Amino acid sequence: MKKHVFTTLLVGVALVTCTQKPAANAKNDSHKDDAIQNNIAQVGYDAKEEKAESVNAGADYEVRIKSNGDSARIEGLLKEGAKLKAGENITMFYARKFLGLPYVGGTLDVDKEEGLIINTRQLDCTTFVENVLALTVCTKRGLTSFGDFCNVLVNIRYIGGEVAYTKRQHYFTTWIDDNIRDGFIQNIQWPDAPLTAKRTPKVNYMTTHVEAYKMLNAHREWLPAIKDMENSVNKMQFTYIPKAQLANSDKYKKYISDGDIIGIVTNKQGLDISHVGFAVWHNDGLHLFHASSLKKKVVDDSITMFQYLQRQKSSVGIRVVKVL
Repeated sequence: MKKHVFTTLLVGVALVTCTQKPAANAKNDSHKDDAIQNNIAQVGYDAKEEKAESVNAGADYEVRIKSNGDSARIEGLLKEGAKLKAGENITMFYARKFLGLPYVGGTLDVDKEEGLIINTRQLDCTTFVENVLALTVCTKRGLTSFGDFCNVLVNIRYIGGEVAYTKRQHYFTTWIDDNIRDGFIQNIQWPDAPLTAKRTPKVNYMTTHVEAYKMLNAHREWLPAIKDMENSVNKMQFTYIPKAQLANSDKYKKYISDGDIIGIVTNKQGLDISHVGFAVWHNDGLHLFHASSLKKKVVDDSITMFQYLQRQKSSVGIRVVKVL
């Protein structure tokens, strides 16, 4: 059973994580709608005050707000989302709300111990996707409070909703697998098998580059659990689109929609997915809407997905999942 309550808000300055540059910035029970709506600790938070505030001493995890005013901003976004007309693309509505915000790596690893980090002002590729997905899930389920958002985000970010470093979904294959089980996303079923390929990951980057992960390096007792996570990833298999097939991306237009989550599959040793973002279609084909470490901000990329992948020599293709 996942945990759906929280304890403390800490407002401070922060620095996010992107699998695109792992050496420097490494990240990364069935979900019930009514379980999220119940057992929510009410938050009394003044966005203008930079101070810690105890919310519920008996709760299960600690919420740490790293960007001043985030709770008010999140509730404001959710109120806007609740007014969207039927049929509007909720995912892209929220994704565009972050357009131009700065890319910052390592924001989930600024503290000595794990907590639920809330930071919508500084984003990496993964936290950008997580924040947008959490807002989308809330809106689709009629949830409008900051507490709702936290309870959804904790289930998106952590295996079993357990806030612990060893339960954070550091590898995106794990992230996808867990969020499919929770009912937040689903795999796309490709009807044309020759156009896709299968891949079995071989991940070990975290346990072979411990010094690149600040919190893990400080807590080497966590290494066995991280190794277990890597072993579980290496037992999985997924289907992806080889990048050469995206030269004419229009043939995928009836299968890939705006707001689908794209993971870039990599052949870099020890990794599975190197970068993530959202699918968005333009007149010239499929593009990536993402928090870019190269452009240092959230962008609707001007080049096509195919062109983008040609510049990423270690990329082999893309994995796509749909937001439910």
